[in-house]
Amino acid sequence: GMLEKLDIDDDGECPLLWFERLNGQLFLSRESVVVCRPLARVCLMGLLFSPVLTAACEPESDIYMRFMKSHKCYDIVPTSSKLVVFDTALQVKKAFFALVANGVRAAPLWDTEKQSFVGMLTITDFIIILHRYYKSPMVQIYELEEHKLETWREVYLQATFKPLVNISPDASLFDAVYTLIKNKIHRLPVIDPVTGNALYILTHKRILKFLQLFVCEMPKPAFMKQTLGELGIGTYNQIAFIHPDTPIIKALNIFVERRVSALPVVDESGKVVDIYSKFDVINLAAEKTYNNLDITVTQALKHRSQYFEGVMKCHKLETLETIVDRIVKAEVHRLVVVDERSSIEGIISLSDILQALVLSPAGTQSRARTVTAQC
Repeated sequence: GMLEKLDIDDDGECPLLWFERLNGQLFLSRESVVVCRPLARVCLMGLLFSPVLTAACEPESDIYMRFMKSHKCYDIVPTSSKLVVFDTALQVKKAFFALVANGVRAAPLWDTEKQSFVGMLTITDFIIILHRYYKSPMVQIYELEEHKLETWREVYLQATFKPLVNISPDASLFDAVYTLIKNKIHRLPVIDPVTGNALYILTHKRILKFLQLFVCEMPKPAFMKQTLGELGIGTYNQIAFIHPDTPIIKALNIFVERRVSALPVVDESGKVVDIYSKFDVINLAAEKTYNNLDITVTQALKHRSQYFEGVMKCHKLETLETIVDRIVKAEVHRLVVVDERSSIEGIISLSDILQALVLSPAGTQSRARTVTAQC
């Protein structure tokens, strides 16, 4: 068969997926992440995913939904990746330093007494601790310096312990998207129900990157050629934003109170000049500067000036196809929607895009007109 090697991994991991054509049908093949599992091979449903279609067999607008239902979480778990796990007896401060040292954004929490995973530690936890306990640069944050993870969880959750939201490697990618969006979470641990082992942490970003690989092999729904303005995807009301001279502590307060993951930085003329995301906050731990949160956002963002390529933006007149391409290629979590003067109009996130493509295909009727796939 014809082989086309694909690499979808984020951290320099080896290729794990490839196409095979066998007897005129297209298959997705992958190496096994678990030693005892054979090579996986998924048929891409023959003609259904052929880019050449006759008018008589135009597919429905839910083609991406069906694609996700036909693939398992296991299909995008890399053969080799780093997964950091923290014991709940670990000190909070050490845990955040370990996130930084390992270059990861989240880690499952293991309770030795219960012999199970009980939660996740994310940058949001770091933000909540700083928001809740920061007083001034002169006062040490005791809860960050001295508490263990289990103590922080008891204080924060206050008897509202919920089971860890996770997913089986055999569940469909559709289930993964649904679980992420329904629970309003950004990280979904893949846990083997038989062994109890954590295999990977799924994200919107990885799932959309996977889908994007196969877009060329599928007929394109008509809504992909519609503009953002026509589809109304994204958030356009009461957008939370900050200014270059906004103190970090105020930005953290907005993250917690508004439950947003990024804040556009807007200058005095109303132009979007930067963006401060939750991920940027972990740099306070990296540089051990979390005891002074009175510094401005501009000062806090100086660390990334060498490699920052500017705010990724889009316009309401651009098509959904263009926007998906841009967000995947830029490897960002959101685009700021601006007008012709670069003033903020809204934000479109990975979650918005997956909701539109997979859960409620762009709000179109069940039998929408499609166009031929071209990449």
